[in-house]
Amino acid sequence: MDTYTNKQDSDILFSRTVKAGRRVYYVDVKQDRRGGYYVSITESKRVRDGVDGQNPVFEKHKIFLYREDLQKFMEAFAEVAKFTESQPAAASSELPENIVAEEPSPADPDAKDTDFSWEF
Repeated sequence: MDTYTNKQDSDILFSRTVKAGRRVYYVDVKQDRRGGYYVSITESKRVRDGVDGQNPVFEKHKIFLYREDLQKFMEAFAEVAKFTESQPAAASSELPENIVAEEPSPADPDAKDTDFSWEF
């Protein structure tokens, strides 16, 4: 009998959720079978609303980042974020049809300036 036990989402050690329109991002810290920590980033996008008693349909994408890769990833992410923030914002008319420009609501407690700097 295999002694491997399938890890479930209940094995999340630390988590943050980012809600962005029809997308939700889950940033979780998990532990592998050998005790190593890694970050799991999941994008969950609603691709079809639930109608007529049917459940909504979600599309999910995951990326796993292991501890030894985090510093390089964070540096690259910070550079990309800085570049993106330095570019002029696209007008809604310039966005592809399937992209909706959303502004954070001032009443939203999670709406705040984003600081893309990290220290390790």
